[in-house]
Amino acid sequence: MNFRDTVGRFQLTDTLAGRLREIPTVIPGLSAEFQAKVLASILVVLGLVLVRRGILRWVDRKIDEHSVRYRWAKTSSYVTSLLGLLVVAQIWFTAIRSVGTFLGLLSAGVAIALKDLIADLAGWVFILWRRPFDLGDRVQIGEHAGDVVDIRIFAFTVMEIGNWVAADQSTGRMIHVPNALVFTQVLANYTAGFPFLWNEIPVLVTFESDWRKAKRLLQAVTDEVGLEVSREAERTLKETTKRFLIHYRKLSPAVYTSVEDSGILLTVRYITRPRERRSTTEVLWERILEAFAAEPDVDFAYPTQRMYINPVEGKAGARAELPHPFQTPDPG
Repeated sequence: MNFRDTVGRFQLTDTLAGRLREIPTVIPGLSAEFQAKVLASILVVLGLVLVRRGILRWVDRKIDEHSVRYRWAKTSSYVTSLLGLLVVAQIWFTAIRSVGTFLGLLSAGVAIALKDLIADLAGWVFILWRRPFDLGDRVQIGEHAGDVVDIRIFAFTVMEIGNWVAADQSTGRMIHVPNALVFTQVLANYTAGFPFLWNEIPVLVTFESDWRKAKRLLQAVTDEVGLEVSREAERTLKETTKRFLIHYRKLSPAVYTSVEDSGILLTVRYITRPRERRSTTEVLWERILEAFAAEPDVDFAYPTQRMYINPVEGKAGARAELPHPFQTPDPG
């Protein structure tokens, strides 16, 4: 919009207000000028509301995709609100002829009284411009995590996951997060860029178990469940590396070996989609239980206590020379 169009629009609002001032006083005690401004403001707001509803009805008839209709609703709301603010301000403050002057005075006062809301507004602009997340993404900001279901001027809303529910399942709560937190809190996006997560399942077997056989069983089970997703992730990684410097030597499932106090720890590591972590964990555990149940020389380990009697179980040179109440008598 150029300067001439702006001046013409302001002249139109002045003309509208002047015409309305010619209407006889309706409410005793109030000036005709004040009543004319009130009526003009109401007409402007009603006109913008009707225009927005007409646009949304047209969108509903022509577009079936929910995300597009949502964006139309949000954008039309922002545009009509801004236009209504400018036009109503011109009706009431006719002495202000410059939009720049009006916005300057308005921003100076608002910045002092509403600094938090200004920060939220700046966060909203950052979200729309840089796109750290979008609708439908699973994010975590600070202590809160969830799926983004709404983005507004001052806050965005997530459907909470985790908290008292295990394995990133939904709690059903809606959490409204101020937009300004994108500047002060660490933001994690589960799905944007590389829409896969690494998940691990620790499996502890006893020291007496055939841990090599157990490792082969775990590898076979994990390949059966997660190999297809790994191949899909490899294809996606080629596109992701165009935007992010990501280094993965391999994305195929793996089983790692380590030793713990209670046994040998075999850690299953595989890649999965963020919203399938719990379901894949369940499938893998059921397959593992079935595989181990069929093997007599593979047993799960758990914390236990064991008494070690040196005179009986120790090496021959470390045993006590005198008879011990727990020592086996010498047959000679």
